[in-house]
Amino acid sequence: MSTRYPFTAVVGMDDLRLALLLNAVSPAVGGVLVRGEKGTAKSTAVRALAELLPAVPVVAGCRFSCDPASPDLGCPDGPHEAGPGAERPARMVELPVGASEDRLVGSLDIEKALSEGVKAFEPGLLASAHRGILYVDEVNLLSDHLIDHLLDAAAMGSSYVEREGVSVRHAARFLLVGTMNPEEGELRPQLLDRFGLTVEVAASRDPQQRVEVVRRRLAFEDDPAAFADRWAADEAALRGRIVTARALLPQVTLGDAVLLQIAATCAAFEVDGMRADIVMARTATALAAWAGRTEVTSEDVRQAALLALPHRRRRSPFDAPGLDEDKLDETLEEFKGQDQEPDEDPEPDGPGDGGPGDGGPGGGVPPQGDGPAAENSSAPEEASPPAPPAPSPEPAPQSAGSGERAAVAAAEPFRTKVLSVPGLGEGAAGRRSRARTEHGRTTGSVRPRGALTKLHLAATVQAAAPHQKARGRTGPGLVVRRDDLRQATREGREGNLVLFAVDASGSMAARRRMSAVKGAVLSLLLDAYQRRDKVGLITFRGRDAEVALPPTSSVDAAAARLEKLPTGGRTPLSAGLLKAHDVLRVERLRDPSRRPLLVVVTDGRATGGGADPVALAARAARLHAADGTASVVVDCETGPVRLGLARELARELGGTAVTLDELRADSIAGLVRDVQGNRKTTARRAA
Repeated sequence: MSTRYPFTAVVGMDDLRLALLLNAVSPAVGGVLVRGEKGTAKSTAVRALAELLPAVPVVAGCRFSCDPASPDLGCPDGPHEAGPGAERPARMVELPVGASEDRLVGSLDIEKALSEGVKAFEPGLLASAHRGILYVDEVNLLSDHLIDHLLDAAAMGSSYVEREGVSVRHAARFLLVGTMNPEEGELRPQLLDRFGLTVEVAASRDPQQRVEVVRRRLAFEDDPAAFADRWAADEAALRGRIVTARALLPQVTLGDAVLLQIAATCAAFEVDGMRADIVMARTATALAAWAGRTEVTSEDVRQAALLALPHRRRRSPFDAPGLDEDKLDETLEEFKGQDQEPDEDPEPDGPGDGGPGDGGPGGGVPPQGDGPAAENSSAPEEASPPAPPAPSPEPAPQSAGSGERAAVAAAEPFRTKVLSVPGLGEGAAGRRSRARTEHGRTTGSVRPRGALTKLHLAATVQAAAPHQKARGRTGPGLVVRRDDLRQATREGREGNLVLFAVDASGSMAARRRMSAVKGAVLSLLLDAYQRRDKVGLITFRGRDAEVALPPTSSVDAAAARLEKLPTGGRTPLSAGLLKAHDVLRVERLRDPSRRPLLVVVTDGRATGGGADPVALAARAARLHAADGTASVVVDCETGPVRLGLARELARELGGTAVTLDELRADSIAGLVRDVQGNRKTTARRAA
């Protein structure tokens, strides 16, 4: 068994360690979402937490970790007889991003269920995580259908597995901990709200703190066992403090004055629903127990708000999470109860004074070197900076070269019409184009290749029925063999790669016009976020085109690049189309199942890139048509006299052209439905 990096040896990151410890004291807090850049010990700290949790009493032999004091009456391994049970270490179960549904929730042997009437259930990760930690690294990249199961289990405290009328239920109460790199995309609001607390982590810029990080990391890698022994006393002391705080937790009093502060804070920051109030109350109670007190204070409420509210204030994927601390202090002061001491010590003494629990926020985090440095994770993490801010209402200043104008702010985004790729794909699950998926409406059946996951019951019965006499059937049961089983084929929706090629030339430089164009692209980005697409951004102006943002799942990163986009110069339309062709060629090699949708935002003018820029642009467009790339041209031409160049470009691309007005969902109904390929491509695919 490999030695884990000690929790008490992680340098800095006080908020992260405090949030994890509060959940160890009170799992009802609801888990932690850790957001941050690569190499900041997100995974290291989470994995180290499991070593600090007290042992769990379980019913001997129960695969679902039933508590012997109150076993689950509906446990698939039950009923359990009363007894002392046994103890085992608390588990930390890791959910891989690419896990299957059966791996998460468990699987039923349909063949045995049909032929023998036996519920042969193999528990999944949710069963293993019961009464422990379920850890999801890169949780923002998790598939939608897995997120749905997590939401159901987190809400109900149990997991249901049902296959063609055969069902199994078991308890699944766990501490949900997720880590993510915001540059790779944001979480769905429903899952975001399921995390009780959230923290942002970043590496220190202090050289001395970074030296301490490297020193400890190298010492651990040279001799993990010896390094762990050096921190064993601190680990034991911290483990003991968690046990003490857990025992004290039921005695903590949450007064009416404090409850009023919690409710007023949530109302002041306009968070949705009531979950924030409940999480804040539980977090403040855990903070008091962690500090060794039996009464919650205003400072506990303040710390709870800083951990529980930032991620609940996001209104769109372009909003950065955060909290106005001045507003928080004003609200707490306004609703401060008379029983609170104005000068109360914000870090009261706790049971760990003078020991590992001395320093850090709330008086409960072990001492960690000289300051908030960040320890490198034992495993490499995705590389990206933190999520960029939302587009500013003011133009961003830019150094302007010859003919270049400063960036302008985007107009207000709007709901766009649905643009989809024609045909039937097989890409990652999403909400844009038709595709063969694991979930959706049943369209037919096939013989299973490998393990059976989705039984087509009618087709299976139809295949087995003609052989019943030959198989010696005598009773009412159906004699089913492996060859009779049929896998259901289903049709749902997939996410696509939406690649934007935006004209930023001088012909687009009029401030109102470019503001409207940015507003349209921003609207399409918001639509891509909702439909689980990957996005990329190419801009062209002057003499060349550049990849402003390589394909990514982070639409807010694309919005930030768009915000800073200056305009001016000639229109190298051919260069923009060729750059888009190169990007799509590489992406087809990386992810061949994800179909692309090219969105060209331009007025169709071509004034740069060669002796005959119009012909070069047409030739570049035909490359995309030859590849069968679905495309749409957003025609930005305005004024009473229009040349129709954008529509001509759309014909060369084999796609569709829409104006900015037609792009709106509230324009003429049905004007834009699917992006149509050219007739030859469509006919070939249909054949």
